[in-house]
Order: sequence, then structure tokens, then C-alpha cells
Amino acid sequence: MTNNKKMTLVSLILMIFTSVFGFTNIPRSFYLMGYAAIPWYVISALLFFIPYAFMMAEYGAAFKNEKGGIYSWMKRSVGEEYAFIGTFMWYASYVIWMVNVSSSIWVPVSTAFCGEDATNKMHFFNLSTTQTMGILAVLLMLAITIISTKGLEKITKFTSLGGLAVTSLNLVLLFGSIIVIALNGGHFKQSISFVTSPNPNYLSGIAILSFMVFSIFAFGGIEVVGGLVDKTENAEKTFPKGVSTAAIVIAVGYALGIFLCGSFTNWNEVLASKNVNMANVTYIMMKNLGYQVGTVFNMSPEAAKTLGLWMARYTGASMSLALLGAFFTLSYAPLKQLIEGTPKEMWPEFLRREKGGMPVNAMVIQCTVVIIFALLISFGGKEASKFFDKLILMTNVAMTIPYVFIAGAFPAFKNNKEIEKPFEIYKTKTSANIATAFTVLLVCIANIATILSPYIEKNDLSSTLWMVAGPLLFTGVAVIIYKSYKAKVKSLVKEEI
Repeated sequence: MTNNKKMTLVSLILMIFTSVFGFTNIPRSFYLMGYAAIPWYVISALLFFIPYAFMMAEYGAAFKNEKGGIYSWMKRSVGEEYAFIGTFMWYASYVIWMVNVSSSIWVPVSTAFCGEDATNKMHFFNLSTTQTMGILAVLLMLAITIISTKGLEKITKFTSLGGLAVTSLNLVLLFGSIIVIALNGGHFKQSISFVTSPNPNYLSGIAILSFMVFSIFAFGGIEVVGGLVDKTENAEKTFPKGVSTAAIVIAVGYALGIFLCGSFTNWNEVLASKNVNMANVTYIMMKNLGYQVGTVFNMSPEAAKTLGLWMARYTGASMSLALLGAFFTLSYAPLKQLIEGTPKEMWPEFLRREKGGMPVNAMVIQCTVVIIFALLISFGGKEASKFFDKLILMTNVAMTIPYVFIAGAFPAFKNNKEIEKPFEIYKTKTSANIATAFTVLLVCIANIATILSPYIEKNDLSSTLWMVAGPLLFTGVAVIIYKSYKAKVKSLVKEEI
């Protein structure tokens, strides 16, 4: 096998599937919407995933020699300011992700040791649970930043085990559910309805629309598609077929996973408790799966509970390792791409300074920002469940906003005759505009609904403001940096004259 060997249809589908499919999206979706989540995954696959993936493919083929990534794509298509704000928002989404994970990672860690989410019992001195989570987030962020500046080779090899373990959880869910269904005579714990959610918080129109952010977020990771066109055999035919098939496989995978959750979980019996939240629902449901498997094999109640505990521990350990691996990578990779992919004049020399290939000073500032956010949110006075739910909603909104910028630049990309386009799926201006409209509108509607839902449904202004505050703050910072850069360039030109 040579390095020049092209990917076949099957290998392309597998590459997309492994980059996009996320196990935790299944139990979270079942918790929020039950079986009613399934139609939204189909809608998101058809109206978001496929058209957006085709855009990524065209961008990737046209700019395969550009080093700036999405910044280069948007700059060549629309302009420098648009490109910088879009890229900065992309980077900012990872900052919000770090705020979320630095606090919520303690759920799988505690589950790995205790067999259940023990974060509600964690207290430092007289601090509340959420305040304790904030302090733990600070300590973790400091540790990861310090370690990341020293080199990551051994850590990333170790944490890749977590990725394999999380992948195996899909098989555990599949075969465990089949065993429960078979030995229960085909009986499901949850009554089937693809229209109505069992969750009382997801019955109104705006709440249901807000779920689209989850289904769109579940298809995240498709940016990898942009670099695969020139590596695909007979790309003109294979690529559209591969992306379409992968979208179907992923949507079916999510739908099947959500459907199987109902075979061993009754929503009202297992998930209705106020102690269940989006951060711990995965471990609660996997613990229940272990218990139900033990029950159908006629184990004693104690033995079945023990099997459930070990299932929860395995899930917690797997997710802890996977999240740590991702955290170490994301603590420097997006920041490094932001600084190296944009004009060097945008950044003071202090921020561009590297040590061992790492932008150490920039990483210290990034660490400080994450710590400030984590402390502000955790000391905001909410109980643990609402705290974790708020973090996850913030992350989903932040991570999907860059899609609007990248997709929004696509019509300009298609209209720019100076850009050579060796690979095109959208042959006409109309098809490109329709695809852009569907993608942008779907993401915008989902985000607006998600942002407004807490305030409209529960008069929870705090959650709404936090979801708006992050993107607005980072947009403001991006505009300030860009205006400062333009003023700097202008003064340099005057000096040269």
C-alpha cells in the first residue's frame, strides 16, 4: 500500500462516520425528547449535514494548498474582516467548550470511581456544589495548560485508549439492548411516540425547535470532509455518494441508538428525577442498561445493581479519558491555528512567541479567560443540574455559530471567478444559494430558539443572557483586534511612504 492510494467509497464513509458520530448524543437526545428526537436527526441530516458537507468539499478542493484553513476560505471568498470574525468565533467556540468540559468532566471522573455521579456531594469548605465545580475547573485548566506547554506525545497516546473505549460503548449499547429486548419478549420499557416528548420541558413549539441545536451539533466534525476530496478515488462520483451515504448511516445510527434506549429505559422511572441532567444522563442510562441486562438473566437484585455499577464505571472511565485527550489537543490546536493562520500583524509579538512549538503566552491568556468564565458561571447561584445544562447549551450554541459564517460565505465563493474550483457539486448559482439558505436558516432558527427558550419557558433570563454573552463578547473582541490591526497596517504604510 502506497501513500498515494486513494480512498474508496467504503473508506470515505468510515472516515466521515468516525469523525462525526458521538455516543453521548444518543442518551442526551433520549433524555430531552425520547423517540421524538428521531425525526429531528433526519431533518438535520437532510437540510444541514449533506448540503454543508458538500460545501466543505468544494472549499477543501479549491483551497487545498492554503495553510490558513477556514480563514483562507472566507478571506478569499468574502473578505478579510468577515474571515477574521468568523475564524475568531470558531476559536471562541472551543474556549466555551473548555469552560464546559473543565467543570462537567468531574461527572464521568466521579462515576468512574463511585459508579454514579457524585458531583452533588462534592464540597470544598462551605462552598456549594456548583462553586466547588468552578474551583475544580480552575485547577484542571491550570494543570492542562502547564502540562500542554511541556509536550503531549505520551499523554495523547494514553488518552487515545479513551477514544477506543467510547467507540466500544456503541457496541455495548447495541448488544445489551438486543439482549434485553430478546429476553423480554420484544417488550420495550418506553411507549413509542415519534411526536411527543416524555420530557415536560420539551413540549412547547420553541422548546422543540431548540432541540435542533442538539441534532445539528451531533453532526459536528464534518469540517474533516474539506480535506478528503483530493484523497478520494474518482471524487466526482464517489464523494457525493460517500457523503450522502455517511449522512444516512449516521442519522440511522443515532435513530437506532435512541430507539434502543427505550428498550431498557422508562423515562418517568429513570430520568424524571431532578438529579438527572445532560452531563450525567449518559452514565445513569448505561448503569440502568447494566441493571436491566442482569435482571433479564435472572440475577439477584444486588448482583444486577453491581453489574449496573460496573457498567457506569466503565462508561465514566472511557469518557474521562476521551475528554482529557480532546482537552489536551484543544488547549493549543485551535489557538495555534488562529495565530498562525491569520496575518502576524494582528498579534503582538508577545502572543506569537513559541516554546517547543507551543504558543505559550497565548495559552496562558486563554487559560485566564476560561478560568474567569468558569468562576463567573459557577458562582452564579444555580444548583448543579441547571449549572451543567446551562454549560452544555452555551457550548452547543457557540459551536454551531461558526457554521453560519462558513456557509454564509459560500455564495460569494461560487461567484468569485478568480477562485479555481476543481471539484463542484453545486453546478448552478441557484442550487448553491438554496443550500446556503437551508443551512444558515436551520442553524439560526435552532440557535434563536435555544437562546430564547429558557426565558420564555421558565423566565430564566440568566441562561438566555449567558448564551448571548459569550458570542457577543467574542465578536466584540474580534472587531477590536481587527480594527487595531488595520490601524497598525495603515500606520506602517504611511511610515514606508
